[in-house]
Amino acid sequence: MNELFLTLGIEGWKPLVSALLLPPLPLLVLVLVGARLMFRRRLLAWLLVLLGVLGTWLGTTAAVADALTFWLVHPPPALSESEIADLKRAPRTAIIVLGGGRRPLAPEYGVSALHARSIERLRYGLWLARETGLPVGYSGGLGHGALPGPTEAEISARVAEREFGRPLRWQEADSRDTHENAVKTVALLKPQGIERIVLVTHGYHMRRTLANFERAASGVQMSFVAAPMGLPTGGARRLSDWLPSAYGFEITRIALHEWLGYLMGA
Repeated sequence: MNELFLTLGIEGWKPLVSALLLPPLPLLVLVLVGARLMFRRRLLAWLLVLLGVLGTWLGTTAAVADALTFWLVHPPPALSESEIADLKRAPRTAIIVLGGGRRPLAPEYGVSALHARSIERLRYGLWLARETGLPVGYSGGLGHGALPGPTEAEISARVAEREFGRPLRWQEADSRDTHENAVKTVALLKPQGIERIVLVTHGYHMRRTLANFERAASGVQMSFVAAPMGLPTGGARRLSDWLPSAYGFEITRIALHEWLGYLMGA
């Protein structure tokens, strides 16, 4: 599907497609269709309304959000201490942080800034770099439909040096999505002799990230190490986990978005 978007030159439609396919719009459509049928096919109408309302409720709970994340995107476990120790002795290896969005202007700073997701990824990537001594880079340009301004990679370089005191070795600033992150990063690092890339992104994004990087490196001697962050901690469920929350709504949308993106090869 992603190849079809690229062939037709409509890859900029991806945000619109996501908005149409992800909650709450499909569930609201169910409710509206049910309301329209109420006076003609009452049983079907009530079924659609109940499905829409129940789906909206469950899709905003932490319990369902975490379950969807586990079932649909299979986040890998965090790197262990021994795996991090092994990276210290890994030659021709680079750490690459995947972009997660930016703010064209942060009024409190007076300049552009990274989205909270991007800051979390960058922080973990720089921590890994300090623990392993490996060089680190950032992959992220301007997303589809984004406002003009500094790219994510440019902002991350400024943040890494000024706020964390660790300059980036590489900046890949032309990619607009995960597919292009992979293609352009492999093309950037392969001529420099890099044979292994430690990929830093959120756990829910890692399955799609690995799939894209493995496709981009097809026929190339390059391997990848998953370094997920932002992983759920698990634990026993509480009653509040079944109540609507901002966390539940956000993570449900993210899990479904990542699953659709994986299926489409995006």
